[in-house]
Amino acid sequence: MISIKISIEVINHTEEEEIRIRCHQIDEEMYELVNRIKTETLIILGYQEDQISRIKLSNIYYFEAVDGKVFAYGKNTVHEVKQKLYELEELCKEKHCFRASKSTILNIAKISSVHPSISGRFHALLDNGEKVVISRQYVPILKHMLGL
Repeated sequence: MISIKISIEVINHTEEEEIRIRCHQIDEEMYELVNRIKTETLIILGYQEDQISRIKLSNIYYFEAVDGKVFAYGKNTVHEVKQKLYELEELCKEKHCFRASKSTILNIAKISSVHPSISGRFHALLDNGEKVVISRQYVPILKHMLGL
């Protein structure tokens, strides 16, 4: 069993907050831990009617561009976001998200299963029961992220 020491230090409001990881070696588990921390701390502003919500990236299943607008889909919610899809792709890079099609960015942590489909595409079944198509050109990215 490995014992990990966890320390929390309260700092002055003028100082920048940080998370520091000290380890004997950098392995896949450390990279996974860093990705989880980054995903949990990234906040997206979502708009729904006259309400603005702060949404953790870890609670977003996917982003989709529809008719010139971009939406963030949660477990049971849909919010409009002001960023363009390419801006979200850059913002979410290396945070368990990837471009799944021309109009979709998918949170890989919300995928329950994937199934090959016709013409090289994949279908992803998400934890909330929704199905999302992964275009043929983005399947290699998915396979790489899943370690296949």
